Amino acid sequence: MSAPRTMTAKILAAHGLEELTPGAFGLARVDRVLVNDVSGAVAIRELARMGAERVFDPGRVACVADHFWPAKDARSAEHVARLRAFAEAQGIEAYFEAGATPTAGIEHAVIAEAGLVRPGDLLVGGDSHTCTAGALGALGIGVGSTDLAAAMALGELWLRVPETTAVRFRGTPGPYATGKDLILALLGRIGVDGATYQALELSGPAIDALDVDGRLAVCNMAVEAGAKSGLVAADAATIAWLAPRLEDPSSLAPLAPDDGAAYEHEVEVDVDGMGPLVARPPSPGDVRPVDELGEAVRVDQVYVGNCANGMISDLRQLVDVVGGRRVAPGVRLIVVPATQEVHRQAVAEGLVEALLDAGAMVSPPTCGACFGGHMGVLAAGETAVATTNRNFRGRMGHRDSRVFLANAYVAGAAAVAGELVHPSEVVG
Repeated sequence: MSAPRTMTAKILAAHGLEELTPGAFGLARVDRVLVNDVSGAVAIRELARMGAERVFDPGRVACVADHFWPAKDARSAEHVARLRAFAEAQGIEAYFEAGATPTAGIEHAVIAEAGLVRPGDLLVGGDSHTCTAGALGALGIGVGSTDLAAAMALGELWLRVPETTAVRFRGTPGPYATGKDLILALLGRIGVDGATYQALELSGPAIDALDVDGRLAVCNMAVEAGAKSGLVAADAATIAWLAPRLEDPSSLAPLAPDDGAAYEHEVEVDVDGMGPLVARPPSPGDVRPVDELGEAVRVDQVYVGNCANGMISDLRQLVDVVGGRRVAPGVRLIVVPATQEVHRQAVAEGLVEALLDAGAMVSPPTCGACFGGHMGVLAAGETAVATTNRNFRGRMGHRDSRVFLANAYVAGAAAVAGELVHPSEVVG
């Protein structure tokens, strides 16, 4: 009988790795290759240089136009055109482009929504936030464009076995705290390099209580601690969320670590009674309670969206604070649903109307402003509160701008108050 295994070890073993000692290398079969319009341009070129005329399986490759879409200039339009032409030539049906395909959105959100991520899967993508797939019990790993090309050509990739860390959240968070705050609490505890090349397996009552949207937010930012991946056990909530998205849900099965599985590291994070947190610039690891910042923070822009927190639950949280109120004079509120389906649902629920009445701008799904590309770039001296995942200098625009990371409740409160405040100060 084999020794008890972690989720990470189970997935790697099921995909061909025999030696599971941390630091060992093995050739792993991949279930899905995720290509976007930025890193994909290089990967497509490298695929041709390798002499590969066809991808290993067009049914296992997904292409998403999201970073520079809608195109901001001729160069970004060329990037998307190259991805579009590649998908068509290769017969890749999982191609997503807002305005041109029935469903589309930001890559990590839309592939989950489309049922292209299942518990136990191994995904590789040309984006560091591919770890978001861990919310569904999958192992998502971000890779460079050359590795991405190799995975597209061969359907397998050499991987280094990571150390695995058990992260257990103890207690029940307080009002206005969400999945965003759980991952910020972890980052505040271990820092931005506290889990370098590790697989984080996240558990505890606070994790179990999260819906899939909240779990996506947690796993998305595992990489901000330097981690290779972040995973949550696939449970009944996972299966219920995925089942309607699959033609044949009978293959779905829960995935959890074995009892007694050994971890290289263990971390406990006490979140009992914890309120909403904020990561101060220029680091996702500089975390404070929103009501203990020690300074008055006036804001110029509030941005709610991106692959971390642009889901329907985030928009509901935003409207819980902003609805029936007005955005403060001098503040821009930009709202970006993560997918067209989220946008459609937000319209049906009246959320978009409430946001427009408050003075917000609602955008099509795009990664644009999150990485300082377009549709929300900051000028010198400006301060933003964003539900995104990084706040390094220059991340959303000018290097002399500032970005505070927060959940959607806090973002909404900042939009109404014109400064960073606890949501209770706005809602009452």
